[in-house]
Amino acid sequence: MKLLQLLPIGKVDDNLLRGLQNGIPQFVDVLCEVLPPVLDPAPAFHSERQQHHSSELLQRMQGLVSRRTWRLLGVTSLDLYIPILTFVFGEAQMGGPCAVVSTYRLRQEFYGLKPDAELLEQRLLKESVHELGHTLDLRHCQDYACVMASAHAVEWIDLRGTALCQTCRTQIIRKQA
Repeated sequence: MKLLQLLPIGKVDDNLLRGLQNGIPQFVDVLCEVLPPVLDPAPAFHSERQQHHSSELLQRMQGLVSRRTWRLLGVTSLDLYIPILTFVFGEAQMGGPCAVVSTYRLRQEFYGLKPDAELLEQRLLKESVHELGHTLDLRHCQDYACVMASAHAVEWIDLRGTALCQTCRTQIIRKQA
């Protein structure tokens, strides 16, 4: 069976990691294991933006991919960005082994609302499956209910489902044939 390794980057709630470990296999046929937090995010921090550059984290994660690894998913509570966007919920190497997701802007507290642990878990699961889809070379989908739909605001994550639409599933099957 394929092994998805979950890599905590910085301080990450163990409950969220366990939720992903149990939740992702419901949508992706993988075995999940949580790795120890061995990646220091400090070199990816950019003081002028007060954020961490997600592409730099991905590049550093590449060195942690082993022969056992099908995919390596970094999970962090840090605020992420890429230079052309104000922030990102996550980023992935298109067709590559690494992806990273952040809980920073998935939390209700970020928007001045009361904490909602269940909603945070749902958002994190959707965003994780979405970024894993990119590692399978899937692009953004026009079906807003598909997990591969684009989301530039947290409300769009709430609208999309956790599963792939038929079109995206077919693309994966064709690529694996």
